[in-house]
Amino acid sequence: MFSRYKKEPAKPVNPAGGPAAKAAPAAAPTAKQAAPATPAPEQPKPSMRKAVQRAPAKAAPVDKERKRKERLGEIKVELHRELLDNLNLSALESASEQDLRNEIGAIASEVLQERAIVLNREERALINQELYDEVTGLGPLEPLLKDDTISDILINGPQQVFVERDGKLQISDTTFKDEKHLLRIIDKIVSAVGRRVDESNPYVDARLQDGSRFNAMVPPIAVDGSLVSIRKFKKDKLGIDDLVNFGAFSEEMAAYLQAAVSTRLNVIVSGGTGSGKTTTLNALSSFIDNSERILTIEDTAELQLQQIHVGRMESRPPNVEGKGEVSPRDCLKNALRMRPDRIIVGETRGEEVIDMLQAMNTGHDGSMTTIHANNPRDGIARLENMIAMAGIEMPIKAQRSQISSAVNLIVQASRLQDGSRRMTSITEITGMEGDVISMQEIFRFQRTGLGPDNKIIGHFTATGVRSHFSERFRLWGFDLPPAIYEPTAG
Repeated sequence: MFSRYKKEPAKPVNPAGGPAAKAAPAAAPTAKQAAPATPAPEQPKPSMRKAVQRAPAKAAPVDKERKRKERLGEIKVELHRELLDNLNLSALESASEQDLRNEIGAIASEVLQERAIVLNREERALINQELYDEVTGLGPLEPLLKDDTISDILINGPQQVFVERDGKLQISDTTFKDEKHLLRIIDKIVSAVGRRVDESNPYVDARLQDGSRFNAMVPPIAVDGSLVSIRKFKKDKLGIDDLVNFGAFSEEMAAYLQAAVSTRLNVIVSGGTGSGKTTTLNALSSFIDNSERILTIEDTAELQLQQIHVGRMESRPPNVEGKGEVSPRDCLKNALRMRPDRIIVGETRGEEVIDMLQAMNTGHDGSMTTIHANNPRDGIARLENMIAMAGIEMPIKAQRSQISSAVNLIVQASRLQDGSRRMTSITEITGMEGDVISMQEIFRFQRTGLGPDNKIIGHFTATGVRSHFSERFRLWGFDLPPAIYEPTAG
């Protein structure tokens, strides 16, 4: 069975058999055979590209490492089959981790001895760990999920696994044996939360046990193999001080945001995918008083509020029969009947925008949500589009009047091209001027250049515009100094 692990006999160099003979020297051309003189060819123009130095000598170690990984992968597949035949799966839940590791190690050693497969200590430890992950966890994904430096895991078929570190994507060494192996791991994840994914239902959203957000699409929708994305759940909640230290925004902006949240302004956090909207919303929620009742509504529960009076709700997609759906709008309607002081919607992206704006307008001051938009003005346009998508016939002026009276502040989060995340703008909505919503920017991130290591160079600065809510801040006990609104040089 394991003959494929044996080395093939070395093939002779000379195809005719026997040792390769030395090549006979080529006969020198005679005078009759001499070619006529030809004009020298034109000299090619010098290339504008730099000559690339190739290093073929390094190909051999890389190829050797690849073959080693393939060999270990084949051994692991065989051992996994043996484990499934020999392990009492019903007893796994009651077995301790050490007992299970010992049993896996014993079965693996027995099989390796029977097959006459020799592994060194490092390879044997790696195989045992991967087998343990296959039996109890998510196989090749386990080391990536345990790595705290990774924020996203993106899988494009069984042989391509990318991870994001510090805002930058990079390919990892992790692979799956084949598409069946990847599908088995996907099925293990979704079945744990009562979902199903197959040809008739080829995409799924789920949440891992640690709170990480999981999305998958499988063939035939995914053409070249299953597509998986995992947004990892951060165990350590980042506070305002942490974000200031990371350079996400300045101390002056933090003082302003503390006043805005504490005085119950309605806030929208706007930004693109992966820009840090949820992290910013978590940080802003730290300014909410402990005596307030907060209700949160999310598609996948990610918010980590530290207050003692928090009610969390999570929407639910329909089952395979198309029944049982609980939409964010259903959650929001019920939340309004639960006497909330504030409502926090993880992300507004559909018809629930109507109920969200009504909640902000009818006594639930201090509510917050996030939307996908590239800048504050686009955020307003996005709200208008969502109102139109809800199918409500409302003149554009009435829509804008509703938005301007409900939303007080738009905080723009952005992920820059060097992978860093910045709060690039804080903009107030001050009312209506004719048919147009009037806005004023209070703080912004001013870019000044690009460093030699492609790092963004810039600084946070006030725009010189005094806050429209300064009097409100003062009456609530947040008398911010006028200097906070003065522009600063980088």
